Amino acid sequence: MQAASLAFHPPALHTSPSYFSSKLPHHLNYSLFSHTPPTSTLSLTQTLSRKSICKPRAVGKYVREDYLVKKLSAKEIQELIKGERNVPLIIDFYATWCGPCILMAQELEMLAVEYENNALIVKVDTDDEYEFARDMQVRGLPTLYFISPDSSKD
Repeated sequence: MQAASLAFHPPALHTSPSYFSSKLPHHLNYSLFSHTPPTSTLSLTQTLSRKSICKPRAVGKYVREDYLVKKLSAKEIQELIKGERNVPLIIDFYATWCGPCILMAQELEMLAVEYENNALIVKVDTDDEYEFARDMQVRGLPTLYFISPDSSKD
């Protein structure tokens, strides 16, 4: 009696184009099991054309004008601190790339609605006002400063 030979023959994925490989982008249309690199790669012009599709915003960071919490410069903040106020001043130091700052901004907008006449909430972009943030000893983001309307308190 002859012994049966058992051999596993996986499907030849890399020998014939399949439905899935034909749908891949050209630079990915090669076998995953092949040890040879793809014959062509993306050219520099293809990369540049992709980048031109997603054009960056204009110079400077965009902040909507209809927010209740206004973005102020360092000079404007210093004038507010030294000036006469009847309500406490809340300063939010933030950055546009900071995830927790975005969450904090949403909460501050709700507080600005709730305490519209009882507090003044403003924000400072630390990327634009780096030296002012350093002078105010901002070490992490977001940072909130609460400043009393009473000028006798530090």
